Amino acid sequence: MIDAFLFIGLPYVAIVTALVAGFTRARSNKYGLSARSSQFLEDRQLLWGSAPWHIGIGVVLLGHLVAVCLPGVWASLLTIPGALLAIETVGVAGSLLAIVGITVLIVRRVTSARVQAVTTTMDLVVVGLLLVQVILGLMSAISFRYGAAWSTGTVVPYFWSLVRLQPDMTYVVDFPMLFKLHIVGAWLIILALPFTRLMHVLYVPLGYIFRAPQLVIWSTTRRRQQAVAAQAQAESRREFIKGAAGAAVAAGLLALGISEKLFSFFKGPRPDLEADSALLAKKLQRLQQTAEERELELERQRKEMILIGRYAELTENKGKYFTDYRMAPGLAFKGKDGLPLLISAKCTHLGCTVGSEMDNQGRILCPCHISYFNVQTGEPNAGSPAKAPLAHLAWALVDGDGKVVVSQVPGQPAQGQPNPTVLAQCNLYITKPGLA
Repeated sequence: MIDAFLFIGLPYVAIVTALVAGFTRARSNKYGLSARSSQFLEDRQLLWGSAPWHIGIGVVLLGHLVAVCLPGVWASLLTIPGALLAIETVGVAGSLLAIVGITVLIVRRVTSARVQAVTTTMDLVVVGLLLVQVILGLMSAISFRYGAAWSTGTVVPYFWSLVRLQPDMTYVVDFPMLFKLHIVGAWLIILALPFTRLMHVLYVPLGYIFRAPQLVIWSTTRRRQQAVAAQAQAESRREFIKGAAGAAVAAGLLALGISEKLFSFFKGPRPDLEADSALLAKKLQRLQQTAEERELELERQRKEMILIGRYAELTENKGKYFTDYRMAPGLAFKGKDGLPLLISAKCTHLGCTVGSEMDNQGRILCPCHISYFNVQTGEPNAGSPAKAPLAHLAWALVDGDGKVVVSQVPGQPAQGQPNPTVLAQCNLYITKPGLA
């Protein structure tokens, strides 16, 4: 229930509130959408805080926007050798630069009396949210490497499911807590955006380009205060009506979105024999599939050897997929010595199936989180998410008469006389370690 609110309800609340409140503020107080001339109040610390912050956050946001808006281009870019490492390095550097910059800005806002005079509570809240959000992003990038690659298959589809009004939180609901907090932080920032001075980044005063020249006449402080008070009194009722209308629209949209779900939650499921029958049929189908899988697994466990294919089908650079005794994927290559080389194809990081193509360094790739495994040793490359090696498997080559010609157990030399002419006529089997 809480996940549904954080990853479905909160995004829509944040977006609707930001649109309605932002539009209302732009219409009723367009001259208040500014940074309130912070550079005139104190510019020494601003120089050392604003530049690093804008450069760092700009780099980070650019990477996020390209990945979300152009996922195909982003995925193609990551296929370039070294591109993923370069992108990760630039992202971490941008995050560090942004953290330094916003820390200086926070210190400036807290210690400068002139800046404090124009600082609101919401300004402090949104600055704090920005700092926490960048720190969470940096911690996520360091703790879980290569997010630039696997986010295109998780966060990006989740975002577009919200845009299409078909929210699917299954892409992110099983994320580690750091990623969940990072996503929720983004929605909270969007929710608070229209109530702070940060909104000036979204408001482009195009009217200034086409307006007629103006003559500015300075008045006394007393007359200026009187004019402001009179204008505020005249427009207070109008602003109240506009604000109430905006709040009513937002509340109506929110109620429209969650009322049916909320009503169904408290009322409980309605009796529907057809739906119940369809649900039972699906459950029965799943049970039958599970039973068939267990029967196949039991049958394989009883066999001493399981056929993979003909030895002549093996190649050195492209592996042949098969299923081992544990119903897990495996790959069969022809080794440099001409004998089979069988290795597990189940990544030791999160269990994804590794690719069958071997690169020029003798490695196979897990595409889920970018881990390379050496086929000869099974060891992953340094710095990859996977830490444990892929296991090698026992095998046997059997001729047409059912006689084992050559066999091997991982870690031990091959047993038998490998004759190339005879091997070409043999079938390759996976065996249990004690039988090879």
